[in-house]
Amino acid sequence: MRAISLTKFEEGIVNEDAAITRENVIAVSDGAGGGGVFAERWSQYLVSNLPDKPITNYESFDNWIDGIWEPFYNDCENEAKIIGGLFLNKFYNEGSFATLVAVWKNGDWISYGDSVAFCFNKKTGELQHSFTRLTDFNNPPYLINCKDPLNEKGFRNGQFRLNNDCIVFAASDTLAHYILMMYEVAHGHKYMDELQEAIDAHTKNSNFIKTAMSLNSIDFEKDVIKKLMNCSTWPFLQNHIKGLKKKGLIGHDDYSFVIM
Repeated sequence: MRAISLTKFEEGIVNEDAAITRENVIAVSDGAGGGGVFAERWSQYLVSNLPDKPITNYESFDNWIDGIWEPFYNDCENEAKIIGGLFLNKFYNEGSFATLVAVWKNGDWISYGDSVAFCFNKKTGELQHSFTRLTDFNNPPYLINCKDPLNEKGFRNGQFRLNNDCIVFAASDTLAHYILMMYEVAHGHKYMDELQEAIDAHTKNSNFIKTAMSLNSIDFEKDVIKKLMNCSTWPFLQNHIKGLKKKGLIGHDDYSFVIM
């Protein structure tokens, strides 16, 4: 089990992602710095406070958030008051935002937003995941706010079919897009409609897909899964991501990867 989180390849940038592995659960939270404040603290707070027992429905998820938000809010409010001015106003008006995905040891998973849980079966080559469609990465994600009610539409849950051949892992959105894209390109006969839909959206992700489809051949387990599994520390993952960026296969972001 390991959790690795990389910041954007820029100077002086705060990593707004958080990633954890515990005995019974792995999780990734992507703090959204485009709105609100304290995104990196909120993402870390969410993964640190996950229960050891699975959350299995929206009501339980809502109750869990309802039971943990207040101490975070109070601490950040005190700090925001010290900073004052526009920062304090931004905290009161917008709060803090983050996605969340978590997988428990029994295969139960939850997600809110566009961080993604995966389960790869080495024997069958099947990739199970917690997301919807490739093109949905282009949409603004649902975000958990430290002060506002959740939207039930943003919550997803399920259970992976597990056996001894399975590898369970999770990633923040940009790395997750790369993983799902490469799987669908490697099995293009099955996913051609979905790939074409994502290309026709004419976004930056469309360019990554077209680049992936121009590759001679993709062995998903060898070229994607095994290479990620070999990234045992952040320098290895950093070098791997830099190589993918150079090839035009992945976007610019924070990158988090956890494996059970």
